[in-house]
Amino acid sequence: MPTSLTNLFNFSRPLPPPFDKLGSKKIHGAASQYGGTDATLCAAVIKAVNALCACQNGGAGAVGKITSAMSVAEYKSSMGPDAYHLVVYDSGTGSLLASVYDRNTELIEQYTVHTSARDGAALFFAMMPQLLADEEFQEQFRLYLEQFTNGFPDLPKATHTMVILCDNAYRRIKDSACPAHLKVNVDKSGNLMRVSRAQLDSGLYQPTEVLAGEFTIFTQNGEPMVHKPTKVIDHKDFVGKYVLDPSRKLNAMEQTLVPTLPEWYIIPQEAVDICKHAQLTTGKPTQMRNFLLRGPAGTGKTMGAKAIAAGLGLPYMKYTCSAGTEIFDFVGMVFPNTEHSTGNAQLDQEREQLQAMGGVNYANVSKLLHLPDLDDMDYDPAGVYQALTGVENQAATAQDCMALVLEKVTEKVRQLSAAPSETSGQTYTYVETDFIKALKNGYLVEIQEPSTILQPGVLVGLNSLLEQSGTITLPTGEVIRRHPDAVVVVTTNVIYEGCRGMNQSVVDRMSLVKDIQLPTPEVMAQRVMAVTGAEDEYQVCQMVQVVNDLADYCRKNGITDGTVGMRGLLDWVTSAEISGDPYTAAMDTIISKATADEEDREALITSILDPVFAPKRRKTA
Repeated sequence: MPTSLTNLFNFSRPLPPPFDKLGSKKIHGAASQYGGTDATLCAAVIKAVNALCACQNGGAGAVGKITSAMSVAEYKSSMGPDAYHLVVYDSGTGSLLASVYDRNTELIEQYTVHTSARDGAALFFAMMPQLLADEEFQEQFRLYLEQFTNGFPDLPKATHTMVILCDNAYRRIKDSACPAHLKVNVDKSGNLMRVSRAQLDSGLYQPTEVLAGEFTIFTQNGEPMVHKPTKVIDHKDFVGKYVLDPSRKLNAMEQTLVPTLPEWYIIPQEAVDICKHAQLTTGKPTQMRNFLLRGPAGTGKTMGAKAIAAGLGLPYMKYTCSAGTEIFDFVGMVFPNTEHSTGNAQLDQEREQLQAMGGVNYANVSKLLHLPDLDDMDYDPAGVYQALTGVENQAATAQDCMALVLEKVTEKVRQLSAAPSETSGQTYTYVETDFIKALKNGYLVEIQEPSTILQPGVLVGLNSLLEQSGTITLPTGEVIRRHPDAVVVVTTNVIYEGCRGMNQSVVDRMSLVKDIQLPTPEVMAQRVMAVTGAEDEYQVCQMVQVVNDLADYCRKNGITDGTVGMRGLLDWVTSAEISGDPYTAAMDTIISKATADEEDREALITSILDPVFAPKRRKTA
């Protein structure tokens, strides 16, 4: 993982006392032995050095060693009396674990070092044992400590000393060829793997040598308190409890399409809220039937859509979007009989052209007719409308234009599918999509990841069907009217590379927009124990944290050839119950499922699993 020096050494931040009054951060004629003749003061390094000096003078916080290569720190944050930054640094691998910790509430949050986030002072603080292994850094720190302890009687001297310390750290981290190089890995996002609750409780990072200060967090003893979730929704209190039309009876085929929720599934509150809104607005002038679930990968958006269908008692269908998805893909496919001539030479020639283009379908017919695309309709709907009809209409919308395009394409498909007059019967086959089936028959349909579509305006063409009484004309000439029970759930992620913003007109037609998050570890642990029968609550909580950290690691490092989630957690807990060995059980369940790549598995074991469940290290005599 490449080191982002911008995240570690942000020279734009204001300097802390006693250097906040200096006219310039750049100091001439002072530099480390590893640099040139000039150097620049770095706010984060200064704060870390000041924190070390404060600890050696009885201040809050602590830094020490676990091994010669691994150090640990409790950095006292200025954000509150109980706020600390917990950091573990391994100079052998360059890895950094960090969390924001509230000693009062015991809440743990992610630590991000970035221009718009935290400055990284806690990270440098954790590196102090390794930084001080260098003779130059050690000597300059001794000189600076004298100045700090005595209230900076000679500020120019303190400045000279500090700039050497800053430059020393910068050169040793930046230059891999430096003889005193320190390996440090911080990616461009600045997001660091957490020091988890389970790791704290296990005592894994308890220091064996204290450099300065007094540790109060990494040395906690005793069984931790397991926080109980406030509420878990029982399946029997949700499934089928929000039926929109009690008089409606599903046939046997439709009943098979109503999702059955797995026993382990934790029903999110967002699904309950959506079901309530859909049910309680039934029969009103503005029924709530369109919903957007938004959230990062792995948060269970699709399972949330299935849960909504189960709560409403509706059959579930889905349509998965891709970069090349066109409006016509939602409508359905036409397969004409091309064995016979249409009786029209031009139509026959056009049919040959379409076959060369990949077949007679909506997208190709639209290209053949040189019809305007969705971007044109979005940008200048009035101009497109006039071009299509010859009639001026300044109030024309993109939706109006799309209806005209669909009409023209449908008519051309009918012409191309026609047989000579002496041939009777229909000469083409139309296959409707699950999207059309769902809207026509009153099912729930999930539209997955529309943000991946290259043309954001594709969904605009569906706006007519997103309306409560929307209609669309199929190639068969049939006019489809949206069923009053039909529910559309759009699931999307707009924060990853390759994802685009959704058209505002589409978002505007969503009755509710819900941002989905992962269940809390406490809720996951309770569900796992209920399903598996496991009784060791503390161990299950540890396993939940490991699974969450594994998923987080895979997300941040682009490991996508496997899966990490609730199913794997259940298998792990079950296997551990049978074998009595959670570490070995993890290898054949969550680790093996996470990735097939041997190096990635080793990284997951070393970074996530070992700190919690590996056999404890034996202290050397």
